[in-house]
Amino acid sequence: MKSVINALKSRETLLALAIFLLVLLVSSRYPAFSSVESLSGIFNDTSILMILTLGQMLVILTKCIDLSVAANLALTGMVVAMINNIAPGIPVIVLLLFAILLGALLGAINGYLVWKLDIPPIVVTLGTMTIFRGLIFVISDGKWINAHEMSASFTAFPRYEILGLPMLSWIAILVILLFIPLVNRTALGRAFFAVGCNPMAAVYTGINIGRTRFMTFVISGALAGLAGYLWVSRYAVAYVDIAGGFELDVVAACVIGGISIAGGVGSIGGAILGALFLGVIKNALPVVDISPFWQLAISGSAIILAVALNTLSAQQKGRVILKTAGQGA
Repeated sequence: MKSVINALKSRETLLALAIFLLVLLVSSRYPAFSSVESLSGIFNDTSILMILTLGQMLVILTKCIDLSVAANLALTGMVVAMINNIAPGIPVIVLLLFAILLGALLGAINGYLVWKLDIPPIVVTLGTMTIFRGLIFVISDGKWINAHEMSASFTAFPRYEILGLPMLSWIAILVILLFIPLVNRTALGRAFFAVGCNPMAAVYTGINIGRTRFMTFVISGALAGLAGYLWVSRYAVAYVDIAGGFELDVVAACVIGGISIAGGVGSIGGAILGALFLGVIKNALPVVDISPFWQLAISGSAIILAVALNTLSAQQKGRVILKTAGQGA
């Protein structure tokens, strides 16, 4: 009985319940909203947000933040779109790998500045966000790349269906499956929590705080690069303001999912549910005849509310990396 009560108190359970009630509420007026096709469409629409949220989760776990993820996505997306426009014969898998590597490189720049120059992460990523956006304008001369300038294989990849799900959804699922062992079963995953929970204790265990934070920015950047290709190919357009303001949704999904901005607390399930919560809201707004532009206001309000709840609630604790003297070896 106690375990059931504790489960009901968990952020993941409450979020899943909130999503269920929201779908139920909208479906009471528009039954098609809860159909299998509609729900799979919502998951597919939220796939890019989930991918970016998982990367941001790692960064926040180490008491940092990456405000440049959307700009990284935009720059990477523009670069691969331009390459495809110039050389349409390059295989999609090559462009996909290139996008991941370019995104990781941009993330590594953030990580290096935070690690070696000890510049606050919010300052670094705010600066690189502006730089990345500026670079898009420089390399594209402010011009758009539209669907007719992209190869058929380039735009078809994220729409290709396997077992009824688009490739975009399958990539999100693959990223989730890769994150589970990374975060829960590896020394690096434990280091993310240790650095956020107690940096001083982490140092005593031999964890290099700077290198650990560097790795989170590289992983976040790689996922942003992946999302850059997926975004551009799915919407079949590349321009300067791709994903403008999307970093707010990414941070909101993390905070709503219970990832503490103080570091050291969070879960993969919470991050995914936080992204899905915003995805359901985004898809529900047009159905209930509310302007999608309200989404930004809702995202901002959700951040404030979630931070307030995290501050008031002392129930969630970070992982215990080091045992105290009374706990034994």
